[in-house]
Amino acid sequence: MYMTLRQLTLFEAVARHLSFTRAAAEMCLTQPAVSTQIKQLESHIGTPLFEQIGKKIYLTQAGKELYEACHDIFDRIEMLEMTLNELQGTVKGTLKISVVTTATYFIPHILSTFLKRYPEVNIRLNVTNRTQILQRLADNEDDLVIMGQVPEQLNVKIHQFLDNPLVVLAKPSHPLAGERNIPLEKLANEIFLVREHGSGTRLAMSRCFDEHNLTLKTGMELGSSEAIKQGVIAGLGLSVLSRHTLSLELSANMITMLDVKNFPLMRHWYAVHLTEKKLSLVARTFLDFLTTETKEIVQKIDVHQQ
Repeated sequence: MYMTLRQLTLFEAVARHLSFTRAAAEMCLTQPAVSTQIKQLESHIGTPLFEQIGKKIYLTQAGKELYEACHDIFDRIEMLEMTLNELQGTVKGTLKISVVTTATYFIPHILSTFLKRYPEVNIRLNVTNRTQILQRLADNEDDLVIMGQVPEQLNVKIHQFLDNPLVVLAKPSHPLAGERNIPLEKLANEIFLVREHGSGTRLAMSRCFDEHNLTLKTGMELGSSEAIKQGVIAGLGLSVLSRHTLSLELSANMITMLDVKNFPLMRHWYAVHLTEKKLSLVARTFLDFLTTETKEIVQKIDVHQQ
């Protein structure tokens, strides 16, 4: 059986999109060129890889098997490349990172600084919610995941690299905005805008209120920190967010931080991977960079945005 890596790469793109047109656009080729390569691949294998029903194409059973094999082949080639780079002592290759959405306020700045130092590193950044992060971590899909709430159900190794203070937010005209040392009990009468179930910030809020035998009155459930901030600005309620997400709004006096007892809730940012995972040279280098230089980078961000 004769197959080229080029043919497998094109097949993987078609199988992923289930579209010759989209695969051709991704690979910067014409659709006939992609179709020709797939036909040659099917000829080598001796069986069809796709079937067309109406205007849609589907993978045959052989196509499904080859699609799974492509992932194994490409992963192994990537591992080989990383191993060869490590043998040469060269920090280059692919670094796969997943981060929770809240971390997007500082992670791009960290990656920018890292890439200036190691320009031969190719970063694949995936931004998603906590539920998907946990699934990716369990499936070992990334080199590292960045999160603020470490999972208890997985056997993982954690690396703390940055404080993550959670603060109470309000509209500047809110009646509590001028008060000092506000008791938490007083906030129990307020409506809070919250993230989706499973969010690390929401978990921290709920635990804080539970520890003081108070009930958290939740209003709207919103899917992002940006939506939460806009809701607070509009006067829909209070909320709790990471201080790292607020520099621009605080400097513009669009939002204020309330002076509340037991706040800020001091949490931390962690880089996490499965305990038995062997990190590549690129991943180890980035992890060292995170733990030694992140604090200074984030401080510069805050100063710049004030």
